[in-house]
Amino acid sequence: MDLNALEDFQLVAMHGGFGRASRASGRPKATLSRRVADLEEALGIRLIERGAHSLALTEAGQLLLSRTEGPMHEVADAVAAARDGLATPRGRLRIAAPLLFSQTALGLLAARFRVIYPDVEIEAVAEDRMVNLVDEHFDVAIRINPRKDSVLVGRCFAKDRLVLAAAPSVQMPKGRRDKPFKVPAVVMPTYRDGDVWTVRNGQFTVEPQPVLRLSSLLMVRDAIAAGAGAAMVPQSIIASLLEKGELVTWGIAGDEVELWVLHTSRRLQSPKVRAFVEFMCNQYPNGSFTIPIR
Repeated sequence: MDLNALEDFQLVAMHGGFGRASRASGRPKATLSRRVADLEEALGIRLIERGAHSLALTEAGQLLLSRTEGPMHEVADAVAAARDGLATPRGRLRIAAPLLFSQTALGLLAARFRVIYPDVEIEAVAEDRMVNLVDEHFDVAIRINPRKDSVLVGRCFAKDRLVLAAAPSVQMPKGRRDKPFKVPAVVMPTYRDGDVWTVRNGQFTVEPQPVLRLSSLLMVRDAIAAGAGAAMVPQSIIASLLEKGELVTWGIAGDEVELWVLHTSRRLQSPKVRAFVEFMCNQYPNGSFTIPIR
């Protein structure tokens, strides 16, 4: 398959027509049309339905575009690096990351990365939804406890854990432990009435009595630090408050949480993606996630 023809097909598909693709790229319209026709001939299928004033991708064309768009970007990066005789990370690096990680760590990490690799322009999007790296043109994603995915690969760069914590003024459960202790609690919207929290190392169970329902873990942290009640929170976001004695832990309340940096291909990683993955792992040499010090 002619990769140039495939690239021209993607260009035409992205711009919605030969004329617009020609104006955007500076390539002759006739050349684009011929190369797409050659690609269709080589594959033995029609990729584009041509109308008098518009065109539309066939089902086969849509499938080819969705399956090749990401890999072609990687090939283009690899070819550019080989042509320059360099493996220097450069260009735009689009990162998708969860809101909490973005708010507490990503800004500082991105700035540190830029100091090391000044030719990389970082664009980070903070969202808790599961983005599609290929369709939405992201290079990497930070994900928590990701499910196995045949498309994405990557590395676990740090771990965190959930703990049950409260201000010293909130009385820690004592006495008989054969039934749940009722305590005032700050909960997230995911909390369902009747849920209980079990402290593994203390072997007791708490029956939360919600006094606040907050949609942000940072709000939950601030509320329990002010004495509103107990809450299950990541240890990383309360570490400094624990050191100051403003919060105390009642025990570990969940399994370890893994933070991964993921990308779309184990092969043909672009220099910028490879550099970012290595950078993230190097930020947490002991494997524990901590909030970067400002």
